[in-house]
Amino acid sequence: MLVLKAINKSYGKRLILKQLSLTVNDGEVLAIVGPSGAGKTTLLRCISGLEPIDSGEIDLNGQPFDPYRNQNQDSVIGVVFQDFQLFPNLNVLENITLAPILALKQPAATAKAKARQLLSRLALADKERLYPYQLSGGQKQRVALARALAMRPQVLCYDEPTSALDPNLRQEVAKMILSLKADGMTQIVVTHDLAFAREIADAVKHVTAL
Repeated sequence: MLVLKAINKSYGKRLILKQLSLTVNDGEVLAIVGPSGAGKTTLLRCISGLEPIDSGEIDLNGQPFDPYRNQNQDSVIGVVFQDFQLFPNLNVLENITLAPILALKQPAATAKAKARQLLSRLALADKERLYPYQLSGGQKQRVALARALAMRPQVLCYDEPTSALDPNLRQEVAKMILSLKADGMTQIVVTHDLAFAREIADAVKHVTAL
């Protein structure tokens, strides 16, 4: 269970998050929705450890947890970024295996075997030697998802996963999220798409601009 209590976050004099609290139960999908500028992505960055919170408390499984200071945060909170952030100079297999080998100290053969299992599950088994520029937007997103899952996170976060996707790809994303939910993965989805949020989420948290 992930619990945020009275989180505050500012950039300079601009208050972005004010006394924000939420709970994500194990195996649930929580959607965070709101207009542009409401702080959705900032909240996701705080949860994933990319930004420190100014005050408040984050608990994971009943224990205080600081994702910003955690030395191995990538094995706890995974993120699929809106722009995917794949390494352009690495092929698909290398993008997925780099962090498990370096951060989790997995043997290369083990990391590759697990990566290939993920690629097969995500219908990308024939793409492992391609580079990001050779992939479609939907394929890049699935590679980014495989890369996040390869780190065995307890919680998986998505930043606007349906942004700029056509309706067919939107449904593919929904199926992926619901499939991971069936496996027991705890997930947080930041989105401006309320209809999508209602389709995939157990709970919806609305945030508004301050």
